[in-house]
Amino acid sequence: MCLLIWWNICVQTLYLGLQYHPDKQKADVPAEVEERVQRFIEIDQAWKILGNEETKKEYDLQQREDNLTKEWPLHAQIYLEDMSWNEDEQSYTLSCRCGGNYTVFKNETKDVSLVCCDTCSLVIEILQ
Repeated sequence: MCLLIWWNICVQTLYLGLQYHPDKQKADVPAEVEERVQRFIEIDQAWKILGNEETKKEYDLQQREDNLTKEWPLHAQIYLEDMSWNEDEQSYTLSCRCGGNYTVFKNETKDVSLVCCDTCSLVIEILQ
């Protein structure tokens, strides 16, 4: 993870954590205090994910998949076994209806569930 990005996450989490920490809340309005405590718990959970390089990588992959499914049309759901294996490139490929290809490299098979066509906006979902 880039040091600058990590530092920004640390500073923002610290700032928000201090702002919403239960010890910093006034007990005047119990509902408001409960809401701020809940916000503190959310901030703590976010730090546990974004503060760790492995869990941040998983989070980023999930966000990318979510964005792809919202923005791009899903063309098909395919099993890896239904794709063609290319021994030279160590990759699975499938032809898209536009003439392009969907490609999944062997080292990506466990991490990737959505694959973009290399020439159009269609996406396939890799089923496990």
